[in-house]
Formats: sequence, structure tokens, C-alpha cells
Amino acid sequence: MVTTLYRSAAHVEEFYRRMTAAASRVAPDHELIFVDDGSPDDSLKVALTLCERDPRVSVIELSRNFGHHRAMMTGLARARGELVFLIDSDLEEQPEWLEMFADRLRSSDVDVVYGVQEKRKGSWFERATGYLFYRLFNALSEVPMPQNVSTVRLMKRRYVRNLVAHRDREMFIAGLWALTGFRQVAVPVAKTSTSPTTYTLGRRVSNFLDAATSLSRRPLVLVFYLGFVVVLIAMAGVAYLIYERIASGFLPGWTSLIVSVWLLGGLTLFSIGLIGLYLSRIFIETKRRPYTVIRQVYRQATLARSDAPRA
Repeated sequence: MVTTLYRSAAHVEEFYRRMTAAASRVAPDHELIFVDDGSPDDSLKVALTLCERDPRVSVIELSRNFGHHRAMMTGLARARGELVFLIDSDLEEQPEWLEMFADRLRSSDVDVVYGVQEKRKGSWFERATGYLFYRLFNALSEVPMPQNVSTVRLMKRRYVRNLVAHRDREMFIAGLWALTGFRQVAVPVAKTSTSPTTYTLGRRVSNFLDAATSLSRRPLVLVFYLGFVVVLIAMAGVAYLIYERIASGFLPGWTSLIVSVWLLGGLTLFSIGLIGLYLSRIFIETKRRPYTVIRQVYRQATLARSDAPRA
């Protein structure tokens, strides 16, 4: 099992207890990997306590906060099991779903079983912006993504191996889940709400831009067609003005000119900004920086050595 820690201290103990109980019923030989994503609370301290008690627990401490998606990919890259269960530790997704997912995986010839929310949680604003996000993303993306997909998923080793082979520095992990392919099946789930969402409107817009520009070239193609349509409209406007001049000897005033300048100026700035987003991605990807930096990996044996007296 792989999970991430960020402001999770209040849930880690219960998550561990319920997760290990469910895992023991599915596969007695299992491991639990906590990835501390630079959490500012005591999440790491609580996880290290569990690591001292249980040899099946390991903790990956990142050097700072790199973001949820990168932390998950770091944990998946370290997972060793033939089956890998990815889940958030905030208990909005239930650890007991592992048994349901395992039954579905055994009964179907698939590589991934993942959760999809039956009804998106949160306020009307969260639901509306979530719906708009998926609609716009799938309209722009060349690889459609299931709507209201959840983090929780059970994956076979061969799928995980190909998933972590992606080396995107600026990643949108839900898009990579779909892009990796293989046989995947959705299971409806109902998430609970244990804490206020950290996804503000600005962060949602940023995530959408990251998702659209990292997985699709369609926005650039749409800019080309937008420019072509504007040229056609401009040519039609010139033809109309010539006709008016010949027919009545009168041309409209400056209003139409000002509107045209603002329209073309706005389209130009929009196009340049979009191209700039793609250029910034090229700039980041060509640097080949690691998407996370691991400060320390903790296992029970490592902790025992660090606690031993030294001469």
C-alpha cells in the first residue's frame, strides 16, 4: 500500500490500524509505505512511531513539499508488491475498499481497479467547478479521463512499472493514469469529508492549465484555428466596409475600429500566453531535475541502527 502524508497527523494511527487489518485479510505478506510530503504537522513523527513498531511499515521523508502527485509517484516507484494499493491517508477514502477492489480484480481480466465518486462531495461551487474541469479537460485532451476519478486504486505490478516510467517533471497524475493504458475498470465509491478542501479556485485553474498543457497539443491547434477564423472575419469586415463606401459613400466611425483593436489585441495576448505555457514546460522538462528529493527512507532496521549507542 502507498499513501502520502500532508497535515495527516490526526488520521495516521486510525488509517494504519484499518489499512493493515484490511490488507491482512487480502494478502498477509504486505508493506505499507508512507510518503511525507513536507507535512508541517506531526505526521512524520506519528508515522515513524508506527515504523518502529511494525517492520511492514516504511516511511519516505521528502526534503520539502513537492505536491501530492509527485509524492504519490515517489511512493509508487518504491513499492515492491505484485499488487499496489494507492489511497489517501485522510480517511475520506475507506481502507476497507481494498477487499472490494481485490475481489473485482480477481474476477475480471483487468490490470487496474479504480474508484469513481458516485456523487462529487463538497459545496455546489466545488461540484460545479469539478464538472467544468472534467468537461474542458476531456474536450482538449487526446486521452479522455473518467469524470470524478478518485485517488484510490488497486494496480498490478506491470501497470505500476509502466506508470512510474513516465518522467514528467510537471505532472498531472490522473492524466498519466489514463495515458498509461492497460485494462482498467471503475468501481463507484462514496467519499466522505474529513477536512476542508485545500483546492481553491486559483489552484483549480492552475491544475487545469497544468493538465491541459502537459497531456495535449490541442490548445495550440485551437489557437491556429482561432487565428484563421479571425482572419476570415477581418476579410469579411473589409469587404463590408468597401461595399458601404461604394454604395453610400459613408464609412462608420471609430467605434468599430476600437472594438477590432481590443479584440485582436486580446486574442494576440491570449495566444502568446498559451505558447508561453508550453515553452515554460519545455524549459522545465529539458532541465531533467528530479520531481522529488528524498531526504531519508526509514525502516525498522534503519531506526534500530540509528538508535544504537556509538563508541
